[in-house]
Amino acid sequence: MKAIVQDVYGNSDVLRLREVAQPVPGAGEVLVRVRAAGVDQGVWHLMTGLPYLLRLFGYGLKKPKVPVRGREVAGLVEAVGAGVTRFQPGDEVFGMCEGSFAEYVCAKEALVARKPANLTFEEAAAAPISAGTALQAVRDAGHVAVGHKVLIIGAGGGVGSFAVQIAKAFGAEVSGVCSTGKVDLVHSLGADHVIDYTREDFAQAGVLYDVILDTAGNRPLSLLRRALTPKGVLVIVGGEGGGKLTGGFQRSLGAPLVALFSGQKLKALVAKENYSDLEALTTLIEAGSVKPAVDRVFPLAEAPTAVAYLHDGKARGKVVVSISGA
Repeated sequence: MKAIVQDVYGNSDVLRLREVAQPVPGAGEVLVRVRAAGVDQGVWHLMTGLPYLLRLFGYGLKKPKVPVRGREVAGLVEAVGAGVTRFQPGDEVFGMCEGSFAEYVCAKEALVARKPANLTFEEAAAAPISAGTALQAVRDAGHVAVGHKVLIIGAGGGVGSFAVQIAKAFGAEVSGVCSTGKVDLVHSLGADHVIDYTREDFAQAGVLYDVILDTAGNRPLSLLRRALTPKGVLVIVGGEGGGKLTGGFQRSLGAPLVALFSGQKLKALVAKENYSDLEALTTLIEAGSVKPAVDRVFPLAEAPTAVAYLHDGKARGKVVVSISGA
């Protein structure tokens, strides 16, 4: 089968389209014939091996432990391994795995759910990690409720575009922070207010928020806390920028310590992948409350370009790789 493979850490030029052996599902796994694969920031981190802290979590010290890139998937169940009870061949599914930039991939049954009926495979592939992270940030870490004032930084990106819609579905008044080129998108997602950070500093506007979700990863805690109510909640989602050792994750490491001396709750989200959240997302999606915002779809052979495009920060919502006809 065809797959996007890397042998060493590096930029997108280390990714190659190759023929590799088709995987065989083990116990508790399903073999998925991939129709589309989402591109999230984690793909870039796993491709580059940066920050170095990432390599200590089992992804490979000197080279990638799993050579095929891609972690979000949507497709058709081709075969099931021993003990699988929730799926059978032919089922349309979406979920998380390791190696979705390929014609076939094995995924754990516990990380896959039936695809929302009203989404294309490309739309469904955009959701598993990004929407799941947004759901946990809004629901579990932020405890967003009806009437809350919520600020979402990075509202035009992958996680942020889902967070805007989920927070609105939970009854919040949502303000989204984004660049000029994404203002129209964030408005279309249902945000009540959109702040173009190139023209306005939200921290100087005098508005205090009950919950701030920061998916952009480059603003100091002191600035974020300035826009938070005295008992408000700040949720840091991921981290970009920074040095090679910890990248932008130093804020996530420091936030809980700062919170010890403040009435504000400062949290670093560590998303937990599971199929029950995928099913919760399906409910929201099929009800029309959430819809993936897909910017561009690249063919499998152009997956390296897709990863670079996402990392440049210009994507309006999600980037997807299509495997059909690879």
